[in-house]
Amino acid sequence: MRLFFTFLSIAYIAGIFLLADSSVVSYLSSFNPYSLLHIPLYGILTFLLIFSFVPLKFNSTNPSNPTNPIAHFLIPGGIALIVAIADEIHQAYVPGRDASIPDILLDLCGIALVLFFFFRLLKAKTNRFTH
Repeated sequence: MRLFFTFLSIAYIAGIFLLADSSVVSYLSSFNPYSLLHIPLYGILTFLLIFSFVPLKFNSTNPSNPTNPIAHFLIPGGIALIVAIADEIHQAYVPGRDASIPDILLDLCGIALVLFFFFRLLKAKTNRFTH
């Protein structure tokens, strides 16, 4: 299952870069005056990356397992942020597009929202097993 999400993540990232020079972006910009679509765009990417990297089950009841499950979320979040920065750099070289730090901050909001959701979900699941 993780392999499926890995391929899906790669395809999604390729789509972000390939569509940067597309007429679709021009069409969507009329519905996106403040670039708020960056939030769900990178939230979805973070979601896909989490399922690509994070083990589907954490053994929270086994104290001999030294794995820190929260650290597993930093990798997908970091990759999503690197993609966001790389995309903005890429857009600086696309005619009709420009790089924007506010867009990176909106991307970071989408990434952070998804990470927060999964942290809370993991915490709730861990608390349920420990009590």
